[in-house]
Order: sequence, then structure tokens, then C-alpha cells
Amino acid sequence: MELENLLAALARGLVDDPTAVQVVKDPPNEDGVVFFHLNVADDDMGRVIGKQGKIAKAIRTVMRAAATRQRLKISVEIDDEIGGADDSAELPPAEADET
Repeated sequence: MELENLLAALARGLVDDPTAVQVVKDPPNEDGVVFFHLNVADDDMGRVIGKQGKIAKAIRTVMRAAATRQRLKISVEIDDEIGGADDSAELPPAEADET
């Protein structure tokens, strides 16, 4: 099974709107890492990320295991729109600058 199809199948099993699931694969970067961008409907973001990011971490673990079998290095990004990373899923909130 192709990695894109695996990621899409995992996401479709979690969301209410499986028709909105999209997977975009970037070419390998200079370190040889292939980035997969998972896009879902706004209402389904919480289902894919999970409490404290546990489901997102599990998705990444499964994908990394599948990629290892193909001798690939990958990273899965959960985006809020095509081409843009959802910072709330990956980073803590930015602190206000007090100047």
C-alpha cells in the first residue's frame, strides 16, 4: 500500500466527512525527508489531532513504521488548509510581546 493511501485510509476512518480528506506529498527535502500534508474538514480537526495530540502522534507512528519498511524518512503534518501548517496542532501558543 502506498503511504499516501495509508494516511488517507487512517484519516477517513476517524472523521465525519471522509470526502474532505486530502493527502499532499512533497518531494524529499535536502535531508531525504518526505513530508505528507494531511488536510481534513475544519470540524474534523479535533478528531484527527485527539486529546493532547495523542491520535496525531499515533498516526505519525504508524506512518513512520510503514515508511521504515520502505527505507524512507517521512514526516506527517496536519494542515488546516492546503499548503499551510496548522500551528495549533504542533506548537504551543505564542506569548504576547510586551514592548
